Amino acid sequence: MQDKLIRFFDILFSGIALIVLLPLLIPVMIILRFTGEGEVFYLQERIGKDGKPFKLIKFATMLKNSTNIGSGEITLANDPRVLPFGRILRKTKINELPQLINILKGDISIIGWRPQTKKYYDLFLEKDKNIIETIRPGLSGIGSIVFRDEESIFAKVDNPIEFDEKIITPYKGKLEVWYVKNRNIKIYFELIFITIIVVLFPDKFNVFEYYKTLPQPPKELEKFLLKDRK
Repeated sequence: MQDKLIRFFDILFSGIALIVLLPLLIPVMIILRFTGEGEVFYLQERIGKDGKPFKLIKFATMLKNSTNIGSGEITLANDPRVLPFGRILRKTKINELPQLINILKGDISIIGWRPQTKKYYDLFLEKDKNIIETIRPGLSGIGSIVFRDEESIFAKVDNPIEFDEKIITPYKGKLEVWYVKNRNIKIYFELIFITIIVVLFPDKFNVFEYYKTLPQPPKELEKFLLKDRK
């Protein structure tokens, strides 16, 4: 029953959002078509429910073939592969809005675990993957909220790629497992509102204070994630 209720709200909210945001989305598509490299959408294979791959839809914000250039699949602060207009889209998270189509298709939910590429999904512990993949991934979720400013973390460590693979990604897996185990309609709505808050006011909400049962970050991440915790 809970899954059906969440799916109902996924379809309702994403459908309404697409209609309301159409006056924003159309100009963005036109600008992308006639600037940068002329690409409007970027489709990337991600791992979804039951471990099955699907194509995640985003607005194109980076150079073509960017995953084979520079830092690969991770985006650094002031990454030279990001196009000028793409930088604005990424900062405001507008680049994520085409995923509303993925929600309508049933690839993802509004709230869930953040879908990863196969390379990063395989960095999750096997026991974590077995739990995570029982539900749809999400446009947002606890992992997305905790790591909403991930690029700034990469800018402060010596080896961003190694730090991401060995420290950040395994911890993301623990956060996503926490969501799956605690998932209910109340948390679903809470995380929708928290997502809106942290997008509009990035420094005004501490998710660790709100959800005190969240897995504690490893020592390497404490100074980045718990710096504002009282």
